[in-house]
Amino acid sequence: MADYVIPAPQVAAAPVVGGGLFPVRRIFCVGRNYAEHAREMGSDPDREPPFFFTKPADSLVTGGADMPYPTETNSLHHEMELVVALGTGGADIAEEDALKHVWGYAAGLDMTRRDLQDEAKKTRRPWDMSKGFDHSAPIGMLVPASHFPDPTRGKLELRVNGAVRQSSDLSKLIWSVAETIAYLSRLVRLAPGDLIFTGTPEGVAAVVRGDVLEGVVEGVGTLRTKIV
Repeated sequence: MADYVIPAPQVAAAPVVGGGLFPVRRIFCVGRNYAEHAREMGSDPDREPPFFFTKPADSLVTGGADMPYPTETNSLHHEMELVVALGTGGADIAEEDALKHVWGYAAGLDMTRRDLQDEAKKTRRPWDMSKGFDHSAPIGMLVPASHFPDPTRGKLELRVNGAVRQSSDLSKLIWSVAETIAYLSRLVRLAPGDLIFTGTPEGVAAVVRGDVLEGVVEGVGTLRTKIV
């Protein structure tokens, strides 16, 4: 056993349908992967390859727990997404083999301090503190890939206080799940336990304390969190 000089951090994990926990190593997120959201954010979706940012593994919010409203922002936005959980890793993964590396899927939220992100864009600084803050990644229960064999289609929706805010379909992803895994594996060696948030459709907007967020990915599952 290693002789650590401070207590080792707890392993972050996401709950699995039917029992058990999925240990989380890293969280990668794809930016602007739906055309209408790219336009919503002022970009041209037809001209750029996928780009990625990260969140800490311990930013997950699981089990329907509340999400604390973060500090240093007045503009907290929701971004509803399909989450991919990798059971095996590798580098330079071929697109036709990519889905073989998927352990399962979940519904997730990429919560964003939009005002910090906007300022970072203006000053050409990193997005880290707008995306990778504490409790910034609420996630539903993971389902095995066998329960969702075709991640190229399926309704994705988010309701805030019962009203629909985001509604789209996975068929509208610019880069499919398989393409995203293959591309990312050329940038980093992927590993078991990695999560990939695959991007959000149009309709992102601010939430405030007291708002209840309920999301669903058809064929995958749901998530719920309250902003407190």
